[in-house]
Amino acid sequence: MRPLVSIVIPFYNDPYVDQAVQSALMQTYSPLEIIVVDDGSTMHADRLHPYRSHIHYLGKANGGTASALNHGIRHSSGQYIAWLSSDDVFYPGKIDRQIHFMLDRGAWISHTNFNYIDARSQVVQLRAGMTDRGPVDFYRSFLGGNPVNGCTVMMKKEMFCYVGLFDESLPYTHDLEFWARIIQARIPFPYLDEALTGYRWHEGMGTLRHRHMIEREYAFTQDRVQQAMTPLINLLR
Repeated sequence: MRPLVSIVIPFYNDPYVDQAVQSALMQTYSPLEIIVVDDGSTMHADRLHPYRSHIHYLGKANGGTASALNHGIRHSSGQYIAWLSSDDVFYPGKIDRQIHFMLDRGAWISHTNFNYIDARSQVVQLRAGMTDRGPVDFYRSFLGGNPVNGCTVMMKKEMFCYVGLFDESLPYTHDLEFWARIIQARIPFPYLDEALTGYRWHEGMGTLRHRHMIEREYAFTQDRVQQAMTPLINLLR
């Protein structure tokens, strides 16, 4: 029997949310559960009306992406969780390819390559993710940035019992801090070098609008990352 996968889509005032939901519905894999967490939106929620019978729609007060993800995870029924931002898209074979990749390896978490897409969903860069050069280079890459695109990640729900949920005190770098905790717990983080997600760059994206705040928060989070990665890098040299 194939495991149930829950796709959690945090949503806040995003005009692309219907495209994200449509891409989740177009997955070739089943069984699937699609959870949209409305993080206190005041705009664009009407775009979800045609899909309401096909999704679990959860509303909450605005608290940020980490709180929306955690809310969706707590209410999910799947054995595996996939995170999809409301302005990105999954390609149709995404869940199918990644779940089989993880089952073959007994993995609790994995990430994949991705393409950059623009506001019109046109691909502007193929295979924009990291090059798989082995664990030492993977861990070392965290010392200068975040090599893992959160919307390419699939996680076993059981893993949250061991490492906890996303840190809601970090509005912008909750993903980086979470990856560091996983690696510090010595949980393998294998990479499927296939572009299975379209990661959208557009004028309204938070990465651009909040760049200065992200940079300030990143400096704080990077201290935690250093503590997690440095011992592993030294051990594997």
